[in-house]
Amino acid sequence: MIHLRRLVALAAIVLLAWSSGVAAASPPKSKTTTSAPATPAAPPPPPFEPLPPPKVYLFRGAMGPIFSTGIDRLSEKLTQAGFSADVYEFTLCRLIGNRAIASYKEKAAPIVLIGHSMGGLCSVVISEMAAKENIPISLVIAIDPAHATGDVPLNVERFINIFLSDSVLGGGDVVTVPGFRGHYASYDLKENARVSHINIEKSDDIHRQIVGMVTQLPRIPPQTQADAVPLRYLVPADTLVELWDSGVRVPVRRGDTMESIAAANRVPLWTLAQSNSLPENAQLTPGQTIIVPRHLTPPEPAAAMATPPAAPAGRR
Repeated sequence: MIHLRRLVALAAIVLLAWSSGVAAASPPKSKTTTSAPATPAAPPPPPFEPLPPPKVYLFRGAMGPIFSTGIDRLSEKLTQAGFSADVYEFTLCRLIGNRAIASYKEKAAPIVLIGHSMGGLCSVVISEMAAKENIPISLVIAIDPAHATGDVPLNVERFINIFLSDSVLGGGDVVTVPGFRGHYASYDLKENARVSHINIEKSDDIHRQIVGMVTQLPRIPPQTQADAVPLRYLVPADTLVELWDSGVRVPVRRGDTMESIAAANRVPLWTLAQSNSLPENAQLTPGQTIIVPRHLTPPEPAAAMATPPAAPAGRR
C-alpha cells in the first residue's frame, strides 16, 4: 500500500515537471494589436463637365456697316451654329463690356470676343475690364486690330491675332502682358497680296475655322497652360492658314527630321522652321525639343486656304 502511494506521488511529480517544461517552451502569446487604418486613396478627379455654350460678342471697326461686313456674316454663321452672337459698333465698347460682365455674373458662360480693326482694339479693352472683375475670357480673336490696341491681359485664356503688319488702318501687332500664361498665336498675312484691311475679315475659310473653335471650346478640357508656347508666324504668300491656338514642345527621337515631325503632326514644314528659328533641312539631335503648333482638337484632313475676295488696287 505504501509502495502504491509512492508510485502515485512520483507520477504526480513527473506530470508537474512535464507541464512546467511545456509552458516554458511555448512562446508567450502576443497581445493582439490593431493595425492603423490604411490611408484612403485620394478620390479620382471628377470627370470634365462641358461648359455652357459661349456667348460671342462681335465688334465692327470704323464705318463698320460699310467696311466690316465680314463680321456680320461671321455673326450669322455663329448664330446658325446655335450660339448667341451679336454684332456691335466699337463705339459702344464699354457699354457692351459692362453688359457682358453683368451677364457673366448672373450666369457664368464662356465669353468670346471677336473684333475687326477698332473692334479688335475693343475686344482687348473689354478683356481688361473683365480682368478687374476677375472674370476669365475664353477666347479673343482680333482681326487686323488698330495699332493702338493694348496688350493681352492675364485673364484671357486664348488669344489669336490675324493681321497685316504693313496696314495703315490696322496693323496692330498685339503682344501679351508680362507673365501671360495662356494660349497665344499671331499670324501676319502681309505677304498675301490678296488680303487687305478691308477684306481680311471676310474670308469664308477663316470664318469656318472660327465657328469650329467656338463650337469645340466648351468641350475641351483645360489644357495645361504651363506647356503652352506662344506662336508668331509670318505666313508665306498664297499658303495655308490654320488657326492654331499655341505651340507645344515635342521631343526629338532618333531618326526624326524636320520633315518627319511636320508630317507626323500634320503641320506645314514652314511652321516648324519659323517656330524654332531653324532651316527646313536642319539636322536634329535626339533629346532636342521642337515647337509644334497645335489646335484645340486634331486638325481636319484638309486645311483652310485664306482666299478672301480680291482687294481693291492698293492695300490700305
